[in-house]
Amino acid sequence: MIFSRRQLEPPRPAGLPSFQTLLDSTDWASLATACGTGESLPAALMLLTSSDPVVRETALHDALGPVTHQNSIYEATVPVALCVAAILNHPAITAAAYSHDATAPPTHPTLVRLLDWLGDTAYDADDGCVAIDERLYGEGSLDEYPEMHAFRDARPAIFSGVQALLGHDNTPVRHAALIAAIPLIEHPLLTQHQTNLAGHARYLLATSTDRHHRDRVLTALKTWGHDTSTLENTADIAARERYARLKAARASWDSNWMGGGYSADPPF
Repeated sequence: MIFSRRQLEPPRPAGLPSFQTLLDSTDWASLATACGTGESLPAALMLLTSSDPVVRETALHDALGPVTHQNSIYEATVPVALCVAAILNHPAITAAAYSHDATAPPTHPTLVRLLDWLGDTAYDADDGCVAIDERLYGEGSLDEYPEMHAFRDARPAIFSGVQALLGHDNTPVRHAALIAAIPLIEHPLLTQHQTNLAGHARYLLATSTDRHHRDRVLTALKTWGHDTSTLENTADIAARERYARLKAARASWDSNWMGGGYSADPPF
């Protein structure tokens, strides 16, 4: 599988290539990032598998930073995402980190960070983002954005790396895997996973107070046709009402601005 500026080939939905295969078969220097080309990415990606957590922390910045900017998908994003998915089960990444506090549960900071990045990137290429682009730039605008098109085609392969972590024995890992999986299963080949993810989503809502996570799973459940009225707590309802007020205010502002409702030009 070779990724180049001229052609971004989608992966085979049946499986995820090995990490080493992806590193060796990708023409990294030909792929655009937010700050140049991807020439330095293979070394940074390799360091993500270091046994030294300090090295991995630096590698997270060096490997993900160049393809993470302003919610954009770059030419190098797809191979980086596939590499990340391919190393989610690497021993150095799955190894638990223990606190000096013997009563504190073990953590998996690198694994959670990688899952968070996959989830954030998948949301930047989800159906909602495509709909927004089509409203702004016209139907078929996705054809003019091959990088996003390539990421959306890669979702089955990426999901194959995330799926196994939905049953991880560490709660933050399970939740991060769920949040990453939700936008990935919008792919037509993956929609059959909605029922399974809905069960994980209900468990998250019963155990987590994380605002971001709760918003993501509540939105997903509603999109999948589930009644969430008995799953929301008072904080969820307050957040939903706050978002509705902000959305209405933004719509009013946009209407006034586009309709010339201001008596004078806004200050710049």
